[in-house]
Amino acid sequence: MKKVHLLILKAFIRPFIVTFFIVMFVLLMLFLWKYIDDLIGKGFEWYTILDLMMYASATNVAMALPLSVLLSSIMTYGTLGENYELVAIKSAGISLGRALYPMIIVVIVLSISAFVFSDYMLPVANLKFYSLLYDARKQKSASLVKEGVFNNSFPGYTIRVQRKDPDGQLLHGIMIFEKPVNGNGSNNVIFAQEGRMFRSADNTKLVLKLKNGIRYEETSGNTGYNPRQVLTRMRFKETETKLSLDGFTIKRTPENDFRSSFLMLSSSQLVHQHDSVSKSVVRDQAQNLPSIIPYIKYMSMPHKYTKPIPVFTRPRLLATVGGSYAKQLAALNNAMTEAKAIKDYNNPRTATYLDKLSTLRRYLVEYQRKFTLSAACLVLFLIGAPLGAIIRKGGLGLPVVISVIFFLIYYIISTIGEKSAKDGSLSPFIGTWISILILTPIGLFLSYKAANDSVLFDLEIYRRFFASLFKKKESQ
Repeated sequence: MKKVHLLILKAFIRPFIVTFFIVMFVLLMLFLWKYIDDLIGKGFEWYTILDLMMYASATNVAMALPLSVLLSSIMTYGTLGENYELVAIKSAGISLGRALYPMIIVVIVLSISAFVFSDYMLPVANLKFYSLLYDARKQKSASLVKEGVFNNSFPGYTIRVQRKDPDGQLLHGIMIFEKPVNGNGSNNVIFAQEGRMFRSADNTKLVLKLKNGIRYEETSGNTGYNPRQVLTRMRFKETETKLSLDGFTIKRTPENDFRSSFLMLSSSQLVHQHDSVSKSVVRDQAQNLPSIIPYIKYMSMPHKYTKPIPVFTRPRLLATVGGSYAKQLAALNNAMTEAKAIKDYNNPRTATYLDKLSTLRRYLVEYQRKFTLSAACLVLFLIGAPLGAIIRKGGLGLPVVISVIFFLIYYIISTIGEKSAKDGSLSPFIGTWISILILTPIGLFLSYKAANDSVLFDLEIYRRFFASLFKKKESQ
């Protein structure tokens, strides 16, 4: 038995590691494709991009791990079946359940590790990733000056360049508008035939060395009711303008600004935040109802609000008011005005209440997701191992197709369920666990079929069945 278990473990570990890193690489490429416009051309240092990719890889583990377990389990037992090693194991008196025994232990260990990762490491990775991505997307483009475009990236300056040489440094037809940032001071305009652009030694300034140009300065003259504007024109052979590059260096936002987000919390923190918001909802409900009571003058509130408020029809309501028609009409108008006042009073509180309910659902969904990753590894293994034993095909052909199909089913169902849980259509528990609840019976059914040497995926059996069915119809 130990030799058989060792054989199965060796057959599983290698494809699991290979498929895990392949899936991680594919997901990382999808990340780069999604955010390529936010990262390219902004002058980031190489280590900034590397940090972002590392944090993105950590956030992709929740998707890569279940898919790797599914694919590697299909490949492992498919290869054992294709090489008739499963037949030899069964002929030795070892059932499929006993053959799955070491793999079940390994997958349980992986599931526990997945929970520890999602509860302790994933919130930190999400915090690092989303804070860095937020700052990267705010970063200005490193293409400092573009041809034929008025560039306003430099505070107090607007620059337009008619043409740039292929080296990107020699400029032609330069126009620079200088305007004080605070609005006080003179407005200056510089025209130059050509110039050269380069960064300073400390990489904090952009230096423009201009040649053969004119500088116009507009300053205020005498103060009074009719101040005069003085325009000064100066020609130059060569001058130098320095522009600050502070806006082109990435500025990190404090991570504490993102720490309260749902994805950045552990399970204990999610429970604590959920309890705090729940108490806030109860407190608001206790305060809102008594604050409405003084506005209600035309019906009495039941004691402790345990009974429904009586509903009056219009004739009966008018009869209770009594008096002349004008008095009744005035009473109705007053009632409508106060009803509108109550509605206006409740509208912002209703919006706040619904927002807090949505927040409570999000906390519950994120809390349940800490456990669904572990359960997904178990369920997808429960599907993959018997599938591999039934189809008896190893390699990266048919197992990849089948694993992708089942993983898409799992991913689509879980995505729909979580979205429904967040908008209140389903309970958070059902919404997050619905994919597990649907796939578990499928895994048990496949395990039963594999244990009984089922020919569930033998196309020849189905071909014979339909051929015999058509023969019966023709004979009739």
